[in-house]
Amino acid sequence: MKNTEFTRPVLTIPNNSKKVLLHSCCAPCSGEVMEAMTASGIEYTIFFYNPNIHPIKEYEIRKEENKRFAEKHNIPFIDADYDADNWFERVKGMEHEPERGIRCTECFDMRFERTALYAYENGFDTITSSLAISRWKDMKQINGCGERAAARYPNMLYWTYNWRKGGGSQRMLEISKKENFYQQEYCGCVYSLRDTNNWRMANGRPRIEFGVKFYGINDTSTLKKTS
Repeated sequence: MKNTEFTRPVLTIPNNSKKVLLHSCCAPCSGEVMEAMTASGIEYTIFFYNPNIHPIKEYEIRKEENKRFAEKHNIPFIDADYDADNWFERVKGMEHEPERGIRCTECFDMRFERTALYAYENGFDTITSSLAISRWKDMKQINGCGERAAARYPNMLYWTYNWRKGGGSQRMLEISKKENFYQQEYCGCVYSLRDTNNWRMANGRPRIEFGVKFYGINDTSTLKKTS
């Protein structure tokens, strides 16, 4: 994962931990986060827990892309359960809430709670997430959910590092193109898919097709909505 063209600072986790559990939402978002931690000599493991992603075909594509990239760089990858039924129960009644609203808060809470539990049970004292690198996400909202989940366990930290700064967002795109990552066109959940398709149809664009667009092959050279 060596990159000679991109200069980055050496990262130091606030509690001096060297073992991080990284909640990953997808390969495009996690690529830069993984590269940054690897460059700083931080020991970390990928935790893929995203029961919000719909349909299952989309979920499997995103998971396998992330798993492929982790294996390429010898990073441990934890494939958590796809308990979509529990996710739907968790957000029941919030079907028409806007993105970045309370449904997203519940979604992040659920995913980070499971991440923090796994971390606690398996010797990690620090968790973080690739979610906040996306410019489509509310960083304050994500950090709040992460800190709330970490607070459930003694001496657990949610690392609120701003992965977008210092060229992180641009590097995210560069890695995605180099690796020809799958290019996601909606956040992930069925309600995001519905709203995105409604917008596309209203603007004369076709519905989203699953598994057909990839960075560096048929992308538009812009960051798309991801997870």
